[in-house]
Amino acid sequence: MPDNATLLAHAQNHMPMGVLDSYRYWGAQDSMFIRTLQGGGFTSCEGREYVDFRLAYGPIILGYRDERVDSAVISAIRDIGTVSGFSTPLDAEVVELIKSICPNIEKMRFANSGTEAVMGAVRVARGFTGRDRVLVVEGGFHGLYDEMMWRSDDNGIVPFGGGLPEATRANVDFIELNDPEGLAKAFEGAPVAAVVLEPIMGNCGSISATQEYMENLRQTCTDAGTMLIIDEVKTGFRVALGGAQQLYGVHADLTTYAKAMGNGYPVAAFGGRADVMDVISFDEGGVTHGGTYTANLIALAAAEATLTILKETDALTTVDAVGARIQELLGRVFTRFGVEHTFAGPDAMFGVHFSREVPMTYRDWKSTDAPLYTRFAKNLIEAGVMLEPDSREPWFICEAHQTVDLAWLEETASGALEKALR
Repeated sequence: MPDNATLLAHAQNHMPMGVLDSYRYWGAQDSMFIRTLQGGGFTSCEGREYVDFRLAYGPIILGYRDERVDSAVISAIRDIGTVSGFSTPLDAEVVELIKSICPNIEKMRFANSGTEAVMGAVRVARGFTGRDRVLVVEGGFHGLYDEMMWRSDDNGIVPFGGGLPEATRANVDFIELNDPEGLAKAFEGAPVAAVVLEPIMGNCGSISATQEYMENLRQTCTDAGTMLIIDEVKTGFRVALGGAQQLYGVHADLTTYAKAMGNGYPVAAFGGRADVMDVISFDEGGVTHGGTYTANLIALAAAEATLTILKETDALTTVDAVGARIQELLGRVFTRFGVEHTFAGPDAMFGVHFSREVPMTYRDWKSTDAPLYTRFAKNLIEAGVMLEPDSREPWFICEAHQTVDLAWLEETASGALEKALR
């Protein structure tokens, strides 16, 4: 089998950068090509085995190629089909299952990705309120569509890459997490259709909202007639069965889901209050939503199987226990080498920050020793532990990680940190 560099060189003849997703490009020598995935890890085309804490940015909650989920998908294909352009009984059955888990959901629509789910939720919020302006919390990630591809940095609000017309940010303003004064000030401007946030930021090291901030945000939105959109694309069915909203006890008007709800199969959804979702209609002024592959049978079968397992077994308890043990061993390693460190977020998707205090905002993250973390992470990857080299990406845990040799992991982490500190 050719090595990664050879495979990438060949692929660059056919795809920009040689990859189908820009985030899969790690450079000419380090871009990874996978031969097979199983359980809590994978084998590269070069024959190297990895324990994987990246988990495709979080969809894998049970483990790669989980037989329980795969069998359900195969049965759906064999017994029903894949996509028809019509409804099936499974559509409502999956929504009923989600409603039994998430009291914040009264009605729901499906999508194919987190990006699509956020697009649908924002459109519904605007359709319901008759307003255009949206507030987004700094440091959150809400998909790769133009309005959500603006970010705050030291130079102000800048586009996340080229091809983004200035007009696409005309109705989007940014607020800082855990800043009640900034929130109040933002509401002094034009009426707000929606506030969009990840209470536990899956693209910023699991930096989390405080309980007080979430309760204040909920009340502020209610008082202003603004839709609170909680993006649970990464946290949903992972940090708790009912997601981040279960942990906070604060419910959104609209919620987006994807990732863990299908254990790696491409499925997403958005939903919330029935009166809000019912603006989706063919009535004059109604909101339009649809898609050829929306609610395809592969996606729905995967979601039904995955969510049933999470609801009826102790899979999430196992995930949390493994995550807690890994944080303990990492803490021992960091302490042994005198590295200031904190952990952020829940055990199922914890962030590691080389700082004295847990970051409370995206701006706080900028003061952490992110370069040391990157050197540490790259050394781990070299030793067979896969994770994102950027400390803004959490460590994702799946049920299959219960078989990881923790003594080996601690020894490997020690070697990686020692090398990073040289």
